[in-house]
Amino acid sequence: MINLEWYRIFLHTARHRNLTKAAKELHITQPSVSYAIKQMEEAMELKLFHRLSKGVELTEEGLALFEYVEQSFGMLESAQIHLQNLKQLTEGEIRIGASDSLIKHLLLPHLNAFHRKYPGIRIRLSHGKTPDITQRLKAGEIDCALLHLPVHDSQLNIQTLAVLEDCFVVGETYKGMANRSLTANELAELPLIFLSEGSSTRIFIEQWFAAKGLSVKPDIELGSIDLLAEFARLGYGAAFISRSFVQQELDQGKLFELHIEDSLPPRSIGFAVRLDMHLSIAAENFVQILRAGIE
Repeated sequence: MINLEWYRIFLHTARHRNLTKAAKELHITQPSVSYAIKQMEEAMELKLFHRLSKGVELTEEGLALFEYVEQSFGMLESAQIHLQNLKQLTEGEIRIGASDSLIKHLLLPHLNAFHRKYPGIRIRLSHGKTPDITQRLKAGEIDCALLHLPVHDSQLNIQTLAVLEDCFVVGETYKGMANRSLTANELAELPLIFLSEGSSTRIFIEQWFAAKGLSVKPDIELGSIDLLAEFARLGYGAAFISRSFVQQELDQGKLFELHIEDSLPPRSIGFAVRLDMHLSIAAENFVQILRAGIE
């Protein structure tokens, strides 16, 4: 097997066409360069240099080898530069998965802060429902994910990032109902506006009604938080939504929160990675920004 250092000595000798100059650049002695070249030629059973009175010249075989060695060391140097850039967060990427609502209302402000601080980091976002995002994370398609909890999976390391409080909101049409506490039965009688079937939010509220012996079917199913809030504002019924996502509309009097006798339990949002994976430097720094912004 050829010693990697021999290739380095060969490369510098070929570039300078002089053993002494190569030795000076490599910070070794000229005899060390000469001995390494000799050892390399003996190992390969080929002459790599013509020994001349004023230096050396590559043989045909040496020239053929030089092209490969130069490219190889060039790639190694590029790799070192790339790794240094990754370390300094001037290059790299993070792949994050989350639902649309979490991307907009929880993730985006922190992504903006991260992007301003590290503009060279490429951000790849993958959206979907929590079950879909969980599978993509386990398949290695994304590095990390924001998930609606609970999620029980032995392959994942999940840490709680935030707690969401949900509520039912209505527009001016149903404003009068916001002045008193409603039972679950009274809520079930209203036109209901839910997120699409299969979403964690939809499963949560259906289970909440089921625990009270009620089976509900929404009048309107939508795929985004913004549409939920808009249809509620327009008077189509009561939308089930996280309070923090519509706090501005509540403060402005565009939406009104319905008060429930049996309060809704809070839900947690978790940050998940695979147990068998270490986060990249870029992802680690993003997590720190995310946690600092949420706490």
